[in-house]
Amino acid sequence: MPIVEINNKKVHILELNKEASETIVMIHGMFTNSSLFYFNIAPELAKKYHVLLYDLRSHGLSEKIDQGFDLKSLSSDLIHLLNFYNLSQVDLVGYSFGGLITLYSAIHYPERIKKIAIIESPITDKDGDTEKVIEKYGNEFLEHYMQNYSVSTKIVPNKRQLEKNKKLFDYLMHETSMPDDLIKDRYFSSKENMNSVNQESLLLYGMQSDCLPDGKILKNYIPNVTFFEGEGDHNIPIQNPEWIKKKLADFFNV
Repeated sequence: MPIVEINNKKVHILELNKEASETIVMIHGMFTNSSLFYFNIAPELAKKYHVLLYDLRSHGLSEKIDQGFDLKSLSSDLIHLLNFYNLSQVDLVGYSFGGLITLYSAIHYPERIKKIAIIESPITDKDGDTEKVIEKYGNEFLEHYMQNYSVSTKIVPNKRQLEKNKKLFDYLMHETSMPDDLIKDRYFSSKENMNSVNQESLLLYGMQSDCLPDGKILKNYIPNVTFFEGEGDHNIPIQNPEWIKKKLADFFNV
């Protein structure tokens, strides 16, 4: 599990099928880590692609940083990662907040990003109520993180692990710029911005997810998009990985 220096930060990297000629980069959501994809979904894509996964700043085994959780900074990390690996163009898969990073990167670095797949991404503007944005990410952690961890790794978290991840949540929400950065990006999901996504796009959402209405909004905003609903809620990559794998494999022609 290598740690590499990316954009002046230590970043934890995972790779599958390094010899493949094309690359898919997978971006996890806030308060989770790359294990979300690594155990169940990434191996399917690795049948054809070089799959590159990384932990966002202050997540997983990456370096703890107390600032720079806005989409511009996080997308800059992604582009520096591509430069580090000499990848001129890649496809992206983003889950939840990772979907927002994917969309931002597709808009601002169109020459670097080919196709994009978005899983359960929220929109950022909740009728002008920025507290709802922060609450959504907080609830995502409290309701889903340890379930993601235990199911994907087959390890039942003990009290120490639970305390460690609660500490991460408290650190990110109370000792970093994350809340202010989320507010800063509150208008990112505007119709104007989403209309400028030129890549072929896939949207995957759970039928029981509270993000499903957000997905339907994105479906109407993004020009070249295919939209599917599957059985599950916001935690659908863990609840229904076979469906996610099939939809991604079809989209990327695996």
